[in-house]
Amino acid sequence: MAIFEIKNLTFTYPMMSAPALENINLTIQPGDFVLITGPSGSGKSTLLSHLKPAVTPHGQRQGQIFFDGQKLETLPYTRQSRQIGYVFQDPSRQIVSDKVWREMAFGPENLGMDRDKMARLIAESANFFGIEDWFERDISTLSGGQKQLLNLAAVMVCQPQVLVLDEPTSQLDPIAASEFLNALSRLNSETGTTVIMTEQRTEQVFALADRVIFMQDGKIAAQCTPGETGREKIIPTEFLPTPTAVFRMLEQSGRAPVTVKQGRNWLKDFADKNSFSSTCLPEKQHFTNQTAAIEAKNLFFRYGKNGKDILSDCSISIPKGCILSVIGGNGSGKSTLLKVLAGASKAYYGKIKLDDKSRCALLPQEASLLFSFDSVMQELQDMTDDETAIDQAVRLCRIDRLTDRNPYDLSAGQRQRTALAKVMLCGADILLLDEVTAGMDGIFKKELGGILRRLTAMGKTIVLVSHDIEFCAEHSDLVAMMFNGQLTKGYSPREFFSANNFYTTAAARMTRGILDGVVSVKDVTELCKENLV
Repeated sequence: MAIFEIKNLTFTYPMMSAPALENINLTIQPGDFVLITGPSGSGKSTLLSHLKPAVTPHGQRQGQIFFDGQKLETLPYTRQSRQIGYVFQDPSRQIVSDKVWREMAFGPENLGMDRDKMARLIAESANFFGIEDWFERDISTLSGGQKQLLNLAAVMVCQPQVLVLDEPTSQLDPIAASEFLNALSRLNSETGTTVIMTEQRTEQVFALADRVIFMQDGKIAAQCTPGETGREKIIPTEFLPTPTAVFRMLEQSGRAPVTVKQGRNWLKDFADKNSFSSTCLPEKQHFTNQTAAIEAKNLFFRYGKNGKDILSDCSISIPKGCILSVIGGNGSGKSTLLKVLAGASKAYYGKIKLDDKSRCALLPQEASLLFSFDSVMQELQDMTDDETAIDQAVRLCRIDRLTDRNPYDLSAGQRQRTALAKVMLCGADILLLDEVTAGMDGIFKKELGGILRRLTAMGKTIVLVSHDIEFCAEHSDLVAMMFNGQLTKGYSPREFFSANNFYTTAAARMTRGILDGVVSVKDVTELCKENLV
């Protein structure tokens, strides 16, 4: 019997004319690992929310959903709470407690679980997800990635039959994301837990999934196995993992490679057949402007008088007109650095110097913190009464169809675009963007890269904190890593990523030892086309 069966589901949000979901038919079997992908606003999160009654939005709905043969809406609250685990896109939407241990106890306490059993399951979950070292911490001191891990650990204490996850790795660094996905894989393969997830960073998830579902305009546009996606032309290349994308762009036939290992084997065979000469790509022009837009020297910062230093003798000089990407592990201090540079938090030691009378604007990791009005247009008008500037920001950020919507009703990617438009309108010279690509689809990420370039051409300086390695490699002038409270020097993207093993792109891992200096899908395809017989 199917664990979920969706029949002719159509759903329309209040005061909206077009449905968010239209005639969805889908069957999910016990033990399946299903990946749902597609553009921002295509209905992915809305579909997931209908799989758990407690989080289903208000609106007009037609069709039926069955869980384990029973109509979903008739499930007792305790059963759906225990058997259907849900992890939100935005960690702050889910957390209800002030301490880590209290958050993990919240669910089982509300379900009336025996205290001895609860204590045992909490300990098991905390160890499995590696959070025992911060078990006693205040949740307010956790990074976005740590909050997401906590959410999953808290959900698993109740031992659900199904895990529904809405872009769970969007705020995790590459290593933490890999560990998170490995944990999901183990839960799926070792315990038979059904996994249904949406994700924009699909590099690793494709390899774990049994089935890929591509959504567009509220409909299921395609569904197939991961290896078949290379032939599904309706799925844009931007939504495919690197090996599959390269396979598609070189117009190869057969079953597409999905993992880096499969991609390497295919590329070696391709190189043998085409008499490759390993050609080095030219280094992108180094960023040469030496005028600093912002300088920070010997910064020290901690949360609480007796807390550990998050920034420890941290110094940075950011050239004017530069796009600097800062990467690093969850909790390494990246977001804290942006807050200190913006003046939102004050270092207890050290100095910050801005060029001339420059001003900083911060786009926080949780974009919804910027919102306080009932519509997107009101949010923008709060920044300026210049209609021309508002119109330009709306067009640049592709939110022209969202201006009448409540910002809290938007998808994560749409919220990010709205928040970016709001920050752009503040007139600051230095933009500090914390995880700006979270929830954004691959197509708009390309457009975002162009927006950032136009901003730097206007004299803006951009500091980008991100776990999106592929985006940083493609659109940065300089890349630096945060570690142990300090920031390394900035390197060009090719110099930085081609030398790394873990904090690097899938393209670099796929081509190492076969093609030199590769950091992007574009690099791979250009070199392959040069070597075609």
